[in-house]
Amino acid sequence: MFSHRASIASALHSFRLDGRMMCYEKFVPKLYNWCLSLGFTPGKIMPSRAFCSDESQGFPIILLAKHFGAFPFNHGRVGGIVSVDRHSPHADHGKDLVLLQASHVGYDAETGKFGVYRRLSAEDEHLSCSCGKVGRVLDWYMTEYSYACENIRLLRHEGQLAVLVDYQLIASPRAQGLFLIFENLAQGAVGEELPPPLATRSTGHIFAASSDFIARIGVDTWPLTGSTPIGEHLAAEDFYFRHKSGYLDPLQDQLENNLLAPMPWILTSKHPLLTAACANTLAEFDRTYRSLVQTSAMNGRNVVFIAGLNIDISPSPGEQFPQTKFVPWAAYLQHADGRREILEQDELIEHLGHADTANPAQIDLELAIAIMAAKPATEVHL
Repeated sequence: MFSHRASIASALHSFRLDGRMMCYEKFVPKLYNWCLSLGFTPGKIMPSRAFCSDESQGFPIILLAKHFGAFPFNHGRVGGIVSVDRHSPHADHGKDLVLLQASHVGYDAETGKFGVYRRLSAEDEHLSCSCGKVGRVLDWYMTEYSYACENIRLLRHEGQLAVLVDYQLIASPRAQGLFLIFENLAQGAVGEELPPPLATRSTGHIFAASSDFIARIGVDTWPLTGSTPIGEHLAAEDFYFRHKSGYLDPLQDQLENNLLAPMPWILTSKHPLLTAACANTLAEFDRTYRSLVQTSAMNGRNVVFIAGLNIDISPSPGEQFPQTKFVPWAAYLQHADGRREILEQDELIEHLGHADTANPAQIDLELAIAIMAAKPATEVHL
């Protein structure tokens, strides 16, 4: 999806959150009633979810079971990756099909911080990274980025505004690491090709700063003496990554593949884990939609596929579940007669907004469990 750098910032900016969040208690019955309005058959709808394995995702799964009357099929891998090879098995389990993909990110209301979640089952009920899988993927890239922010330095060389670039960021060839787009930083550079340096230091080369770079960050950013790290002035447009993965299972690489191109925008954003979750949702919708239209088992069926973001608000003392908010991104609709359509974010939210939150068909989970508990034991004969 993210094949052109110029489109990445636009794609991420298009995923809007403000005014588009729905609490799961309202979202799931709205989803059920919307499906009925599309001609889905009550009692014959098999929901499926592609969520991360985090315990914070349990409450949405319970609500899906409650309102659709069936425990949802599992389409998901850790990190919110869709197992596209499960479409045919999913189709075998129901007449009409609903697939909900959601990347997730934790949120702590006390601090306003994204990417953390309170672990109630831990001895000290501590906050930890959520989504942990995304966090682990980001760690390597954050280390590379932090090194670049510290070891690209602004200085004045013989009165000229200049940039000192560490040899490690210039070394070539390299199989992986952070790669600079030098023309954004150094005068006379073309793309990634460096101009002759003004001078050489023991750990790097000094280059004249480009006029565009000077205009972007301002002359006053350069110190009068000594040097200062480029820091936050190293913008997403100034670099990209290459990283070699070694997993034998291709789906283990999928999350990192989804995040590789937008990684500079993720790391330079205000909330990196939130931005990463949004980027993953964008990529998974595109990848999953294209796999659904090529799956013959889906032919002649009503299908709704929605991708979005789960925001897991840490439970307060005395609460068992998070208050999970869902932010829809896009939907793919397939009608039994073969008609297909894509709903973009605002259009999807409009459709869901018109759906009712009342669902008389929802099951009473406590009653259902009580009925099963009171049922005479069935003998299993070998």
